[in-house]
Amino acid sequence: MKWKNQSAVQESWSGEISNKEQKEKAARQVSEMVKNGDVIGVGSGSTSYLALKAIAARVQKEGLDILAIPTSHEASLNCATLGIKTTDLINRRPDWGFDGADEVDAENRLIKGRGGAMFAEKLVMASSPKTYILVDGSKFVSRLGEKFALPIEVDPRALHLVETKLKDMMKTKLKLRMAKGKDGPVITESGNLILDMTLEETVDNDLENRLRSIPGVIETGLFIGYPVEILTV
Repeated sequence: MKWKNQSAVQESWSGEISNKEQKEKAARQVSEMVKNGDVIGVGSGSTSYLALKAIAARVQKEGLDILAIPTSHEASLNCATLGIKTTDLINRRPDWGFDGADEVDAENRLIKGRGGAMFAEKLVMASSPKTYILVDGSKFVSRLGEKFALPIEVDPRALHLVETKLKDMMKTKLKLRMAKGKDGPVITESGNLILDMTLEETVDNDLENRLRSIPGVIETGLFIGYPVEILTV
């Protein structure tokens, strides 16, 4: 028996989608890659949402049997609403995945995390032989941190320690990310806080290791060295 309440039948996305026409083209590209029996890592964000809708249309039209591994509550809710069966990393490994990005540099290094799901996104990406990153032209930057701050996911108990250590480590501006739909800070998919760090220096490939060496840092929004392929239009 299926749920018939509003939350069960209404897709979990609100607000306008920027550059929607471009994102829909990238979404269609991804949907065409789906094969019967695939286990697919499903990222978060507007472009991933559009890709999921395009995949769901193929599933319904062609009767494909696939499984999705969602990286967020948003993606999980949309899979349920769109009729896509889900699993998790305990039970299955993704054959491939797709996700969006906030920034992409010339070396295909990424900043992600505006949706607060970077820990789960990184787990799924690290488990996948390949992840397609769906972006429009606005996401490309000459250096990481050019347009967006770098999210640092922090255990709430370690907030002051992490902020202090980050200030000692490098010249930066830090801001606790506050929520818009609730009082207080943003809570990530894993129940943690986010410090948004303005990058004032060029990112080297060891920065992620240095940040994660701080006790209390759960994850960062730096995605460096993962098997990704950038899809853009």
